[in-house]
Amino acid sequence: MRARWRGPFLLLPLLLAGCSTIQSALHPVGPEASRILDLTWVLFALAAFVTIIVLSALALALFGPDRARRRIADGRTIVALGIVFPVVTLTALLGYGLWVMRENTSPSPAQPGLQVEVIGEQWWWRVHYRLPDGTIVASANEVRIPTGREVEFALRSADVIHSFWVPSLAGKLDMIPGRTNHLRFSADRPGVYRGQCAEYCGGAHALMAFEVVAMAPEDFDAWLAALPATLPPPAEPEATRGGELFVAAGCGGCHAVRGTAADGTTGPDLSRVGERRTIAAATLPNTPDNLARFIAEPSHIKPGVLMPPFTVLSADERRAISLYLAGLR
Repeated sequence: MRARWRGPFLLLPLLLAGCSTIQSALHPVGPEASRILDLTWVLFALAAFVTIIVLSALALALFGPDRARRRIADGRTIVALGIVFPVVTLTALLGYGLWVMRENTSPSPAQPGLQVEVIGEQWWWRVHYRLPDGTIVASANEVRIPTGREVEFALRSADVIHSFWVPSLAGKLDMIPGRTNHLRFSADRPGVYRGQCAEYCGGAHALMAFEVVAMAPEDFDAWLAALPATLPPPAEPEATRGGELFVAAGCGGCHAVRGTAADGTTGPDLSRVGERRTIAAATLPNTPDNLARFIAEPSHIKPGVLMPPFTVLSADERRAISLYLAGLR
């Protein structure tokens, strides 16, 4: 292949990556995101209209007849197009934007059926579900919600400014230290929708993502009811050995697994880590091999992560721990 054709072919995968809808504001699956998209298309249309006017005026000024050029340079034309037109247009746009987004700025006073607290930390997400009886159950890096029901998110930060954004479901909202912000949204249909920290928060900011898993209401209710339950011990001998190594290696000092001696709160809760689709805040698919890789050298996968490397463990020991964690579902 000639050198001049290599560049476009190398760029093709990057262009095709933009075709995915898992994290796209142009493919809304909830009413909040749909309103944002409506406003976006109006902005695009208005921007195109203004661009046409400006380019037309520029073309007349450069190449038009003398009469047209004198008309453009006239003071009344400058006032009309340079002052009156922007004031009227931007005022109308502001009014339309406030009208379209009125439900987002003034949410329903009714108490939502589900409340979820999300705390941003460098560089992962602490998730707390508030059950109907007031019990709070911890999770991390993945949020599950029922379709067709409004969910209220209480958003906080434990260190620096983060920002919670799921483009397919709602607009972004900053998470500011010392303050709790609230966001409500719902999903129209089941699916997996990727979210991202949208405020630069340090070296691994680009690797601070998460997934929202929208489930049918009956499936979600069953999942939420079973969430606080203690899982039975693993049946496989290697996974059993992995659970013993998990505690012996001190992993429980930072991570919690409900029903075991592991009760740490510094790192993500791992009580149901096996059912999550990804690990390391949506950095890698959740497989035993990737779990073992992350245990060995976490900073190679997510630079700046606070978890120390466990190269002191043998490959077989790391494999056993990964099988134990993969079975927590």
